[in-house]
Amino acid sequence: MHRRVLASLPFLMLAVPAHAQGPEEHPLIVLPAEPPPPLVLELPPYPEFVPFIRVEKPRLAKQVRAMLDAAMQTDDSAAVAAVVKFAQQTQPYDKDEIRDLQRAYLDRRARELAAKTEAELARIRASGPLELWKGQIELGAFRSTGNTDNFGFTAAFNFNRKGIEWEHIVQARADYQEDRGVITREQYSASYQPRYTLNEGFFTYARTQYERDRIQGFEDRYTLSGGLGYRVLNGRTKTLSLEAGPAVRRINYVDEPNETTWSVLTSIDFDWKINPQLKLTQDASAYVGSDNNTFTSLTALESGLVKGLKAKLSYAIEHETSPPDGSLKTDTISRFSLVYGF
Repeated sequence: MHRRVLASLPFLMLAVPAHAQGPEEHPLIVLPAEPPPPLVLELPPYPEFVPFIRVEKPRLAKQVRAMLDAAMQTDDSAAVAAVVKFAQQTQPYDKDEIRDLQRAYLDRRARELAAKTEAELARIRASGPLELWKGQIELGAFRSTGNTDNFGFTAAFNFNRKGIEWEHIVQARADYQEDRGVITREQYSASYQPRYTLNEGFFTYARTQYERDRIQGFEDRYTLSGGLGYRVLNGRTKTLSLEAGPAVRRINYVDEPNETTWSVLTSIDFDWKINPQLKLTQDASAYVGSDNNTFTSLTALESGLVKGLKAKLSYAIEHETSPPDGSLKTDTISRFSLVYGF
């Protein structure tokens, strides 16, 4: 209907002005008897739906992807985190892809560490009592002040075995000093300490120790102690542990009657690996009893020379509150030695 009206509209436009002017001026235009054919617009068919064309997501630039792949082939998680941070800042439209790459890297590292840990635990479980030992042998010279003031020779060894729950520490040291054929210092000490881990921080321990130092006035001194310890720090570069417990000491003096005393033992063990070649250690202990108290401190600095060999400089202080008659209360020893580790 609308198409017919549109088709006849030109004729009406001509007819209306002619009728308005009157018959005397213009002849009447007669409309055709039949209307003109309707106007038909030839249009393409309208689609029923809008076509969907799948387009791939924008991909990360090859240079940035190569940089991320190179970083993620290492075991340095901190370096990977830094590279990922800068890549996300410079490529904000590719954050999702960068985040997916980092997540895949972290998952792979977690699987590798879990497999490595499981393999190490299996190796420890299958090891015998003479395996897993690590140690150090130390040889050098020292200078002492206090009861003696001279130069001498020192030797020591330290063995350590770490298992899943148990740790064993064996230590020994000998200092020898002679002046004009007279022995001015002859000190020997040895100790054995097992530790049993209760949880990540706490552990129990026992300690047996033997000492001999005639210059300080005793032939033999035996100590047996045990108690509770706590690992305050247990990182890759810093470790700090504290120990406390009761102790019993049997002392055989040179010129005085032998005695057995009870005391309380407290100790501190601090290690700081400053860099791969430099290490600082601080060990201190205190035997607090009713008649005599013993305080010791050993500060040492180790520096790597070649593989397995280190130079060590240490300073030790030993103080007795009630030493035998004729002995000074405080001895100090400065040592310089070479340490071989295996």
